Amino acid sequence: MSSLLGRLGGAAAARPWRVVLGWLLLIAVALGLSSAFGGTPRDDYRVPGTRSTAGNDLLVERFPEMSGASARVVVHDRAGKPVPAAALAELRTRLGGVRGAATVAEPVLSAQGDTALFAVSYRIPVTEFKGSEGLDALREAARPTQDAGLQVEFGGQVPENFNAPDGTAEAIGMVAALVILVIALGTVVSAGLPLVVALAGLGLGTALTALLSAVVDISPTAPTVASMVGLGVGIDYALLLVSRHVEGLRKGLDKRAAAAEATATAGSSVVIAGSTVLVSLLGLKLAGLSTYSSFGYATFAVVGAVMLASLTLVPALCGLAGPRLLRRAERREPTVRKAAGPTRTERWAQLIGRRPVLAAVGSLAVLLALSAPMLGMRTWPQDAGSQAAGNTTRKAYDLIADAYGPGANGPLLVAVDLRRVPVAELPPIVQKLGADPGVAAVLPPLVNQAQDAAVISVQPRTGPQDTDTRELLDRVRTEVLPEGAEVTGVVAAFSDISQRLSERLWVVVPFVVALSLILLTVLFRAPVIAVKAAAMNLLSVAAAYGVMTAIFQSDAGAKALGLPHEVPVSSWVPILMFTVLFGLSMDYEVFLLARVREDWLVTGDPKGSVVRGLSATGRVISSAAAIMVAVFTGFAIDPDITVKMMGVGMAVAVLVDATVVRLLLVPATMTLLGRLNWWLPAWLDRLLPELNVEHGGGEILPLPEPEKVPA
Repeated sequence: MSSLLGRLGGAAAARPWRVVLGWLLLIAVALGLSSAFGGTPRDDYRVPGTRSTAGNDLLVERFPEMSGASARVVVHDRAGKPVPAAALAELRTRLGGVRGAATVAEPVLSAQGDTALFAVSYRIPVTEFKGSEGLDALREAARPTQDAGLQVEFGGQVPENFNAPDGTAEAIGMVAALVILVIALGTVVSAGLPLVVALAGLGLGTALTALLSAVVDISPTAPTVASMVGLGVGIDYALLLVSRHVEGLRKGLDKRAAAAEATATAGSSVVIAGSTVLVSLLGLKLAGLSTYSSFGYATFAVVGAVMLASLTLVPALCGLAGPRLLRRAERREPTVRKAAGPTRTERWAQLIGRRPVLAAVGSLAVLLALSAPMLGMRTWPQDAGSQAAGNTTRKAYDLIADAYGPGANGPLLVAVDLRRVPVAELPPIVQKLGADPGVAAVLPPLVNQAQDAAVISVQPRTGPQDTDTRELLDRVRTEVLPEGAEVTGVVAAFSDISQRLSERLWVVVPFVVALSLILLTVLFRAPVIAVKAAAMNLLSVAAAYGVMTAIFQSDAGAKALGLPHEVPVSSWVPILMFTVLFGLSMDYEVFLLARVREDWLVTGDPKGSVVRGLSATGRVISSAAAIMVAVFTGFAIDPDITVKMMGVGMAVAVLVDATVVRLLLVPATMTLLGRLNWWLPAWLDRLLPELNVEHGGGEILPLPEPEKVPA
């Protein structure tokens, strides 16, 4: 593999303009195709096999006007005066004319009369709306009411299904990354190169995601998460290749030979690291939700694109930059190196080599302490109650809770099959529901025209995220409802989703870990290293879970991130974070192990190779981690709660992984294990292919003549 990559890198450096123009053409074609044929991202929350889905299927079949999307329009007089009846009548008429609206219920007035609540039922599912189409229609209908001085806010499925990224998070990450790259690489040219490469890969990956959304459902949040991951790994991969290229230039190699060596060595690490990320993403398919699969598709496309950009564009741009990648002093005296003694990284590596037991025990204690809050993690799918205070869905949520009680934000819908449950049993069911201490109100049953299905709306006393609401749901399902009646609606669906994801987590984790073990064992021919890497990656993920739980499930941490109060961890986050983080954590493991193994194959010194490998990669790993932390932290300001939690959790995980794990625990345990790190049973040696992922020095491959630079 390294020979093939070396030839690829050398050819790209020798013909840089062909590669650059080829990428420009590829991106232009991809963007053109996505613009012409790309689809619109949309969520699909259907979870086959759950009770809420069974109830919704009954309504779709027999009561379609109660089974589509829904929206809530809240009208409030800020002065506390009663809302004019004429204004409400006009608004109801306009709401009835929005696309897809089936019914608009009579407004429900609060006790003071200063708040009115409209329930809009659609005949079409929420996935039929493209982008902000549904929310824009509601806003247009409410504009005259707002112009009259009344406050109008929007909640429910249609407004909550839209999330518009504004690019602020990406911009913050890019600026922070540029600063770190200048410090790490020393020149603006070398610092800008990884950013250009990452953006090229991101552009291609984004276009591919848009094309995918034309044939499969892609969640509106998926492209943002994919951009977050792609931007981070793209800069990291390019940084690793540029750093190795600069090493070659400092050794006196010409730009083509330096590019060939960098792509043969660091390029192998990029392929392994990127492949591990891609393999980990396959675990999302096992979550059992199409929404999760869409995160995997989008991230797979972006990571694959940035890998391709790193392996081709980096050597091409390095070939164009030539000696400008070096500092001015190094250009003047390219073969002179200051004899200033060991660097700080080398001194650190030597210290870990002398005190491996202390480093291993200390780092393990830190990781366990950070992981401890994970034991108290509560999960709930994101809803308006978790959004930032300035969001219209959050304002609607708060107005409804203040005027009608917290349970009004999450009514339970009881779907009754009247072919199995006699109509005469509806009043006793209503009576039993109303007698439960957790129920605030029960509306009279609504029966369809065919008289074979009914819907009963139940308002809990507590909010959707409250554990008491979930306990009420369980009681209603097990103690109140007869056969032929099911609870559906948003709260029931979210509860079922949360339960399903909790169960599937223990399917996804072994799958991802097993695939990663196999991949690392095949690539490094070291089963001990593979098992140890998997264990340490699990510690990194656990630490991220713990810190994320401590931040978001405390008022102080949540308010610091723009949330009004503590919130449960979004049910979407644990599995999504695990699959992405397990792959990302392997990046730094691969960067370090590839250099250690390279030295081990040459010297046969198990402890010395660890010290020298850490010395050679410590600075690059620290810089790459700092960039990824900066990129992920930028996404912590995103208004979407899932993206916000992913940004915080992944920033913490990468920070912990690149410091406590890779610079302490990994070298300490490798030093303690010695030759056992590279133990390989004879029977396994015969089974495993020899992939030669390390370049290991040797003759530089013959390269083509350089192309002429256009005038």
